[in-house]
Amino acid sequence: MIKTRFLSNLLLSFIWLAVTGTFSFINFVFGFILSFFLMWLISKEREENKYFYRGPKLIAFVFFFLYELIKANLQVAYDVVTPSFYMKPGIIQIPLTAKTDLEITLLANLITLTPGTLSLDVSDDREVLYVHAMYVHDREEFIADIKNGFERKLLEILR
Repeated sequence: MIKTRFLSNLLLSFIWLAVTGTFSFINFVFGFILSFFLMWLISKEREENKYFYRGPKLIAFVFFFLYELIKANLQVAYDVVTPSFYMKPGIIQIPLTAKTDLEITLLANLITLTPGTLSLDVSDDREVLYVHAMYVHDREEFIADIKNGFERKLLEILR
C-alpha cells in the first residue's frame, strides 16, 4: 500500500508539472508536497496512513543523516589537517534495540558510512553491535548518540 501511495504521489506531482507548465525541480517539490497534503486530507483508512507517517520521518532521517555525515567529515578533515591529533579511538559495544536482519544491517551500514566509525561485528545473540570509532571521549555519550540518533530514527521508519 505504501508503494501505491508513493507512486500516486509521484503521478500527481508530474500532473502538477504538466498543468503549471513549469518543469523545474522546485515546482516538482512543491507539487509533491501539495499532492502529499491532498492525499492525506482525503485518506480515511489506517493502512493508508502509514505512508503519511513514514514519509515525513524518512525525509527528516535523510536530513539528519546528511547533517551527521557532514559533521563527521569536518571532524575527520580537521584532525587530518591540524598538527595535533584529537583522536581517542576505541571499540564500543552498543546494545541493540533493533532485532531483525534488515534493521541491524541498515544500522550497521549507516554507522559505517559515517566517517570515523566502522561497524565491526554483531554478537551471536544479536544483542550487541561492535563499533570502532575514532573519537570516543565518553563511552556512554557515544552509545547514547547512536541509540537516540541513528537507531531510534531508523526504527521509527521501519516499524
